[in-house]
Amino acid sequence: MKTLQHITKSLSLVLLLIFGAVGIASAQFDRDMQYFTNPDQTGLNQFEAPFETDVEFDGVNVRIGGANTLQFQGISQDNDAGTLPELENNFNLATSNLDLDVALATGLRMHLRTYLTSQHHTEAYVKSGYMQVDRLDFISEGLLSGLMDKLRIKVGHMELNYGDNHFRRTDNASAIHNPFVGNYIMDSFTTEVAGEIYYYDKGIMAMFGLSNGKLNQSVVAGDIKTHATVYGKLAYDKKMGEDMRFRLSASILNVSNSPSMYLYSGDRAGSRYYSVMDDGFRSGRFAPSFTPGRGAPAAAGEMTAFMLNPFVKFGGLEFYGVYENTTGNIKGNDSRTFNQYGAEALYRFGANEDFYLGARYNLVDGEMTSGDIEIDRFNIGGGWFLTKNVMAKLEYVTQSYSGDGYVGTKYEDGKFDGVMLEAVISF
Repeated sequence: MKTLQHITKSLSLVLLLIFGAVGIASAQFDRDMQYFTNPDQTGLNQFEAPFETDVEFDGVNVRIGGANTLQFQGISQDNDAGTLPELENNFNLATSNLDLDVALATGLRMHLRTYLTSQHHTEAYVKSGYMQVDRLDFISEGLLSGLMDKLRIKVGHMELNYGDNHFRRTDNASAIHNPFVGNYIMDSFTTEVAGEIYYYDKGIMAMFGLSNGKLNQSVVAGDIKTHATVYGKLAYDKKMGEDMRFRLSASILNVSNSPSMYLYSGDRAGSRYYSVMDDGFRSGRFAPSFTPGRGAPAAAGEMTAFMLNPFVKFGGLEFYGVYENTTGNIKGNDSRTFNQYGAEALYRFGANEDFYLGARYNLVDGEMTSGDIEIDRFNIGGGWFLTKNVMAKLEYVTQSYSGDGYVGTKYEDGKFDGVMLEAVISF
């Protein structure tokens, strides 16, 4: 009973904070930019930034935006050995982002995101930045306009466009486009120095990208030379009538020679489920490893990852799916494979679809050096957009671990479950 009273009081405080922020967030003025995804409710289900725009360039425009989140966590955990610490019902660290988006010329935009505070770093640091080129008028008006009617170029130290999960994930405080509180178990997200070129034609999008394969940049030569990471995406996105939209995307990423890989360990902000199963900042996630651990002699690894994402929206009904296959090895050793499956079903309702209810199922299985493992998670919950910039989410989450690969470890028959409440402001 005391636990229930504590949760009730804490939820009431979060709701009070949300309502107190409504007056501030609702006062934001309209700041549309060319070829730009709005970081509020209007940017839901946008995926890549829009390739068409009706916004006119009217001189250099600096858009200052950001996001803030706060969660209340009421989760318990257990394992076969009974060795996991007890978790209390309480608030997580409030997280915050600062975004700078600058329209520099017609079809030329810069983006920069800074994490002001995160679970992993309480100090501010730059997450990523890039330049997006949709027109070449800044060089000469109308230059290659016929070609640029089909092409887009992105260059920077930036989030790689592998798969569609990263458009629906929480990026530190930027959580308004994620219908649930946590990200997927295998969280495919990394920021590297990269370049991407896009081709658009009648609902079809093709993208080819190259990155240098490094999360933290260095020009000092090591024992193993990191080769470029090659990746690409093909997507079909079409609106059919007034109520139906269908999108299907397929992505592939290849690392051919690297002493370290970051596709599943590139997030430096942290998980939303604090201290579950371990006290690391990525707790509750799983990252396949095809390189030696810390302290081991350096060795080259290779990896190929593939992701397929269907998305269907019919009226207020919404479905999003994930199939991911990742195979890799430390060169000279046998390859190992991991699979990820995910399915989200949502129903959005209200005058502007301000409310939604939904469920997500996520399963990861694969071959560790110690044996096969399986991790599954189920979320059920909903959300409310109080304004287009302010929302609240409530969910129940349960996650379990099994398989021979976990025998004798703290993950053997491990499980956590409980309630999460999240308040989000994004502008």
